[in-house]
Amino acid sequence: MLALGLMSGLAPALLAQKSSKLDRKVLVSVKPEYSEFLRHAQIGGLVRLKATVSSGGKVTSVDIVGGNPILAESAVRAVLNWKYVPASAQTVEDVSINFNPR
Repeated sequence: MLALGLMSGLAPALLAQKSSKLDRKVLVSVKPEYSEFLRHAQIGGLVRLKATVSSGGKVTSVDIVGGNPILAESAVRAVLNWKYVPASAQTVEDVSINFNPR
């Protein structure tokens, strides 16, 4: 009986972990600036961001999750100009931008 009670308490948590959010499609993307100085200095890598997108598809804010701060600034400026497909509500989208010096 105790095991059944414990399992019923865990079921919603397990279901919540399995549900997957559908990512909104990007209609307009702007490439970030990548200066020749940084490229020549071999400064690159992945920048991870969280973009808050209004129901109309406009990016209203961007938070830096990880990556080189110098590259992240450029990535944030670019993503703020992106446009997404409209949706019924505001969403938060995961964005990854790779700066490759080669």
